[in-house]
Amino acid sequence: MPKINPVTHPEGAAKTILDGVRAKIGMVPNLYATLAHAPAVLGAHLAFTQALAEGGTLGAKDRERIALAVGEANACQYCLSAHTLIGKGAGLSAEEIAAARSGQPAEPRDAAIVALARAIVAKKGYAGSEDLAAARAAGLSDGVIVEILAQVTVNLFTNYANHLFDTTIDFPAVAPAKAA
Repeated sequence: MPKINPVTHPEGAAKTILDGVRAKIGMVPNLYATLAHAPAVLGAHLAFTQALAEGGTLGAKDRERIALAVGEANACQYCLSAHTLIGKGAGLSAEEIAAARSGQPAEPRDAAIVALARAIVAKKGYAGSEDLAAARAAGLSDGVIVEILAQVTVNLFTNYANHLFDTTIDFPAVAPAKAA
């Protein structure tokens, strides 16, 4: 049972934002309906996510690999469930999804992206020079490294929100490999 229930009859800014979400993806995920208690927060989250998707250099598959790696690191069942489905829609195979979750993508660039994301989470942002050197050695530019940090931040926010709210999963459920 959620600790904070989703907004069921949004008004004002919350209604406008949630109507836009529904028009874009055909549903309003429970996480977004819960964030709608604070429309400025929901709007900022969606704007940040959209800015990264539309203006960043990381592709949809890269962003989903990061979401899956961060979700697994934080044992966020809601995000793992959502991003497994979204990742499939972005073109990730079941094997690629499992590899992102376990931190072992086959391609060196993908592995470097996931490794840096996992290091940022595990070290609470204090990833070291060796982590950055490994990312650079795999061909990741400083701009891509900054984008990885931004994607990790977006996913930490949603992971923590789901932990705090105990959001009801409204995607096909996927269990974390480990308990939080």
